[in-house]
Amino acid sequence: MTSPFTLSACAEMLWPDKPMLWRLQRLTELGYECGIWNWANHDVAQLEKSGAKFSSMTGYVTGRLSDTEGADDLLRTAVEAIKIGKRLNVARLNLHGTGLGDRGLPVTPVEIVTGGMWLKAEDTLRRIADLADKHDVTFMLENLNLPVDHPGVPFATIEDTLALISAVNHPRVRLNLDLYHVQIGEGNLIEWCRKSQPWIGEIQVADVPGRKEPGTGEINYAGVAKALVAMGYNGPVCMEAHASGDSEVALQAFKSAFSPS
Repeated sequence: MTSPFTLSACAEMLWPDKPMLWRLQRLTELGYECGIWNWANHDVAQLEKSGAKFSSMTGYVTGRLSDTEGADDLLRTAVEAIKIGKRLNVARLNLHGTGLGDRGLPVTPVEIVTGGMWLKAEDTLRRIADLADKHDVTFMLENLNLPVDHPGVPFATIEDTLALISAVNHPRVRLNLDLYHVQIGEGNLIEWCRKSQPWIGEIQVADVPGRKEPGTGEINYAGVAKALVAMGYNGPVCMEAHASGDSEVALQAFKSAFSPS
């Protein structure tokens, strides 16, 4: 079974009883690239030792898009992330509208996003683009969902993240299109894939409800995969999902869904 996409999986969410080094090495043995969240929560030497090919990791430590102090902090910690990303040869560095704390909740929640915040967010991403050019790296802005996992995060919806990324329109600032979040927030997955295609850096997947592997919920991921092939997408797809049971069985379900015949 061969997939037309480059498949990866979030190591944070699989084999929760195993050390991170073991998880990364097992994913590599199984033929997957590896995604991780905040590198600052890990022993970087161990990550380096794993020999894993990293598809993505968080591209900042603190900061936010929409005000001067937050933007400066985002840029400063993005430089730190670039250094670690270079050590690990990470393909893409991930951003959000604001820093995420415990359980994915925003460090600085926002109820109303003003026009001035929109302009500042676009300016911040243009500064990120300059930084990416300088260091030869790629950043992504990830869409999130507000109703279930990330209430109060600004620029979280796919409509908002796509608006910002398409306005900046820079080859080193892409969209991390998370279809789990799209399904909860907006639905209409295939159409959002079509609208987003020119700016996609990576696609992330999990089923709804439950955030587990494809086939455990309501999303027809095999249909999504066929639509992606038809529209010419053959880039990275990452399973950012918990396993409903055995992690290797979950990975096989993911691979099957994204190996359309």
